[in-house]
Amino acid sequence: MKLLDRLMKIIVDRKIFCWDRKNLEIKVLAVLIYYAGISYRKVRDIFGCIEPFSHEALRKWYSKLKVLFVHEKKHRRAIAVDETKVKLENRWVYIWNAIDVDNREVIAIHVSTTRTSLNALYFLRKVQTFGERNAVEQWYSLFKARVKRFWKRFPYHIVH
Repeated sequence: MKLLDRLMKIIVDRKIFCWDRKNLEIKVLAVLIYYAGISYRKVRDIFGCIEPFSHEALRKWYSKLKVLFVHEKKHRRAIAVDETKVKLENRWVYIWNAIDVDNREVIAIHVSTTRTSLNALYFLRKVQTFGERNAVEQWYSLFKARVKRFWKRFPYHIVH
């Protein structure tokens, strides 16, 4: 049984959606793509030609279905980041993927219209949200706290 069919069966059995104005398959696919890391508005734009809905509707669908997605923070030995260039309706878009090297699990997806170092940094910061801090980061946070205490006591508004 496919993942989409299993999800749809769970949703129907639990009676998560009470209205059937939009196709259930479209709802589930849109939520899955949003869960993969694409924004509400971009998912709306992708599915807009098939069945139009608002980004707010997608947000509500996701809030109802997020109990089905268990997101555990776990230590990963290594993450591979790949960028692919795809032509979509006479313009190029870049799809950034982060994949766990050990089990080939897709961690995050990001779509951008440009390929710059800022796009790469944005995506990497989105993916790397937790982990151990190195000695420099630990020392720097202590340094910042001490400087903040010093500046609170330093009289910098002296009138001569």
